[in-house]
Amino acid sequence: MIIDGVRAMDRATELLLRYYTAFNRADWDSMLACLSEDVRHDVNQGGRETGRAAFREFLARMQRCYSEQLRDIVVMANADGSRAAAEYVVHGQYLASDAGLPEARGQHYVLPGGAFFEIVDGQITRVTNYYNLDAWLNQVSA
Repeated sequence: MIIDGVRAMDRATELLLRYYTAFNRADWDSMLACLSEDVRHDVNQGGRETGRAAFREFLARMQRCYSEQLRDIVVMANADGSRAAAEYVVHGQYLASDAGLPEARGQHYVLPGGAFFEIVDGQITRVTNYYNLDAWLNQVSA
């Protein structure tokens, strides 16, 4: 599908790259601008949160507990730009203890991860994040 001379797949890819660029800059406002007001966020091995406000709270907790950069980002999208996925490697540091997880002592970790997205009218309407929690636990518990 082509809109204004640009393929929908390319628009979706550009949206996700903008989203991840904002993440790596800790530019939460720009990251949130990529999301619909009623975005559904499936937290890794957790529940579903709904809404941009809930996502903002999630980002605040992440910023307090973790310092992360995503590298080797690869983004893929379907032809109509309604679904997309990303794979990346998280390079992080565990800064402050997160509820239900081991004590933070400034541990560093490197972990592959990925996310799946739904996109409507140029905004992300669903984010489903995944990484191997056991692999992360092994790295921060060592």
